[in-house]
Amino acid sequence: MQSRILLIYTGGTIGMNRNPQTGALEPFDFEHLLYNVPELAQFDTQIETYQFSPPIDSSDMTPARWTDLSHCIADHYERYDGFVVLHGTDTMAYTASALSYMLENLTKPVIFTGSQLPIGQLRTDGKENLITSIEIAAAKDAEGRAMVPEVGIYFNSHLMRGNRTTKQSAEEFNAFESFNYPHLVEAGVNITYHRDRILRPLWDQPMKPHFRLDNNVIIFSLFPGIREDLIRHIIHTPNLKAIVMRTFGSGNAPQSPWLLKALKEGTQGGKVIVNISQCMQGAVEMSRYDCGWHLQEAGVISGRDQTVESAVTKLMFLQSHYPDDPEQVRRLMQQSIRGEITER
Repeated sequence: MQSRILLIYTGGTIGMNRNPQTGALEPFDFEHLLYNVPELAQFDTQIETYQFSPPIDSSDMTPARWTDLSHCIADHYERYDGFVVLHGTDTMAYTASALSYMLENLTKPVIFTGSQLPIGQLRTDGKENLITSIEIAAAKDAEGRAMVPEVGIYFNSHLMRGNRTTKQSAEEFNAFESFNYPHLVEAGVNITYHRDRILRPLWDQPMKPHFRLDNNVIIFSLFPGIREDLIRHIIHTPNLKAIVMRTFGSGNAPQSPWLLKALKEGTQGGKVIVNISQCMQGAVEMSRYDCGWHLQEAGVISGRDQTVESAVTKLMFLQSHYPDDPEQVRRLMQQSIRGEITER
C-alpha cells in the first residue's frame, strides 16, 4: 500500500525564487514544486501539499505559528503516514523543538528540512534534502510502523533529533548539527536507520497534540563585564516567569555577590532560572566547580545538555500546563520528556 505524505511549506529559502528586477529572494507559489523537482513523480508515495498563506520568513516565526503547525498536523494526522515540513533555517531548530513537545506520543515522522540555496537554482541543496526527507518520512518497518516516529531535522545527509539540533553555519550546506546526541539516520548510498537511538512511542496509544504555549520567558548570556542594573532589570520584569541563562563552560558564572543575590531574588519570587552552557557541546555540571555550587544555592537549576532552543520552547510548553506551579516546571525541566536530555 502506498504511503501518504503531507508536505507542509511554511516558507524559507527552499521555496523561493530570485526577483529578476531586485535580485532579492521572494516566495513562489509552492504548487510549482513539481516543476522544480520532477524527481518527486518517481516516488511510489502519494505526496500532497499544504502551504502557509502567506509563506513567512523563518525570522518571523512565532509561538502562534507553532500552534498553527501543531493544528495542521493534528487535523491531518489520520490521513497521512508522515509529514515533511519545509522551513527556513534560521529558526528551524526552535520550531522542531517546540513541535517535539506539542506532539506527545508521536507515532509518525515529522521531518523538518530546508536548504541554503533556493530549490530552483542549479547548485541547490534543496532537492536532496527534500527527496530524502520524504523517503525517510515514508519508511516503515516489517510490522508496518514508522521507522522514525519523532520530530527530526534532515540536512546534508543526516537526520537529527529536532530538540537536540542547532544551526551551526549560515554558509555551509552542513547547516545543522546535533552536538550532544548522535544522528538518527545517515543517508549515503544506502539509508541507515539507527533504531537504538530513535524514540519508541506507545504504539497502542493515540498521539496527543497540544496547542498552548506561554512565552513569558527570556534568554540572556553572561559575559565578562555584565552590568548589575541590567540583570536586575531583567530578573524583576513583570510577568516574566522563566530565564534561560547561558553560562560559561560546564555551567559556571561570576561569583559576584550582587549576581548571586539577584538570581536568588528571582528564584524566591517564583521565577524558573535554567542554566544552559554557551558551549555547543557538553553538559552543565553545577557540582563540578565552586561557582556552580553557588548557583545551585541561589535556586538555579541545571539544564544539563539541552540546547538553548530546546530549553526555551520546553519552558513555554511547561508554563502553559503548570501556570501556577513553578516547582513542577523546575522538576520537569531537569527530566527528559521527549529525548531532549541525555539520561545518565
